[in-house]
Amino acid sequence: MSAALLAGRRRLARTIPRKYVPVLVTAGLFAAMFVAGGVRYRGFADGQVVLNVFVDNAFLLVVAVGMTFVILTGGIDLSVGSVVALSTMISATLLTGHGWPAPAVIALVLAVGAALGLAMGAIIHYFEIQPFIVTLAGMFLARGLCYTIGTESISITDPAFTALAQTKIRLGGGLWISPSVVVALIVVAVAAYVLHYTRLGRDVYAVGGSEQSALLMGLPVARTKIAVYTVSGFCSALGGVLLSFYMLSGYGLHAVGMELDAIAAVVIGGTLLTGGSGYLLGTVLGVLVLGLIQTIISFEGTLSSWWTKIFIGLLLFAFILLQRLIGARRR
Repeated sequence: MSAALLAGRRRLARTIPRKYVPVLVTAGLFAAMFVAGGVRYRGFADGQVVLNVFVDNAFLLVVAVGMTFVILTGGIDLSVGSVVALSTMISATLLTGHGWPAPAVIALVLAVGAALGLAMGAIIHYFEIQPFIVTLAGMFLARGLCYTIGTESISITDPAFTALAQTKIRLGGGLWISPSVVVALIVVAVAAYVLHYTRLGRDVYAVGGSEQSALLMGLPVARTKIAVYTVSGFCSALGGVLLSFYMLSGYGLHAVGMELDAIAAVVIGGTLLTGGSGYLLGTVLGVLVLGLIQTIISFEGTLSSWWTKIFIGLLLFAFILLQRLIGARRR
């Protein structure tokens, strides 16, 4: 009996490559959480509950997409939360205080985010400084710039922003999503295409697998590393724009700790922290798992919001151990 079971496991292992295991585990975890919530809580199994997870976390999904690019190269970006907050402050100040048109504000915010990411990527590569230190400096810089703009929350009353914030895209059957969800899904689709069907995507995986080997193969390591931090800065700024739609305000304390949420979503989604392996689908599932944890705690009603952090911490431990076991078996 045990021999038959062992043979079955071996056949399953040959059928499912190990690189897909973390993503499948995350998908299974999400499905199990949703089923358990549907059994325990009345109304939890409604399709709008899942859509609300997308609505409430569209900005985090965009930020996590940028973080995926960085982690795939073996780097890290601690500045994303601060760049999100800076984007909300710039948007609110220019829209409310100076009367700028919304398209111009959005274009400026995205340019600022991309420029910050490009600068950090260039410093990391050309000065050979650890990404942790450079992006930590970027985090303090962006958060400090928020407070030079203002220390209080600034409301956004621009008609274009207000209209987008209140728009509901009807899907039929009483279901709806926000325009931010559409933007986030477009970002995911474009990023997935870039990672899996373009030269830049192949270079990202190659640099993450081994930077020295990538150099020996003649791959543009400098351009790739700078590009991923530029993408991360752009996605952070876009996430800030979506958060401005969601909150209709700019505030220096927005998105505190969002960099950790983004890293958690990427890791829970199966991307290796050492780089070279991971999928954007996993990142999407990671964001959904984090959002579903918050939803379950809300339905429970008796648990503090801090339990969200506890559950996320436990999941991170589990997935880091899973990554370690998969890596050990490969060797």
